[in-house]
Amino acid sequence: MKSSSMPSTILAMDGDDLRDLPLHLRKTNLERLLAGRPDGITVAPFERGEIGPDLYRAACRMGLEGLVSKHRDRPYRGGRQKDWIKVKNRSHPAMDRVMEALP
Repeated sequence: MKSSSMPSTILAMDGDDLRDLPLHLRKTNLERLLAGRPDGITVAPFERGEIGPDLYRAACRMGLEGLVSKHRDRPYRGGRQKDWIKVKNRSHPAMDRVMEALP
C-alpha cells in the first residue's frame, strides 16, 4: 500500500528554531529540505485568492477531514490562534468522533 504525506510547515532545521519566521519562509525551508524527496511527500502549496468555497468542496469530495487556512506572514504559535481558521468536513468520520465526545 502506498502512503502519502503533505507537510505544511517546518519548526526547526539544522538546530535552528524557525517558529518566529513567517509561514511562507518556513515553507520555503521545508521545500529546500525536501528537495529530491521520495514519491509520496508533497509540500502543501499556498492557495491564494477567493477560492475557499471551491477548495473546501473539493476537499470534501476527496474525503478529507477539512481545511486549515493560515496567514502566510504570521509566525508559528502553538495551540488555537486567531491567525488560522479550521473548517471541518461534516461528513468525515472524524466528525462522528467529535459528536460522540460531546456531553
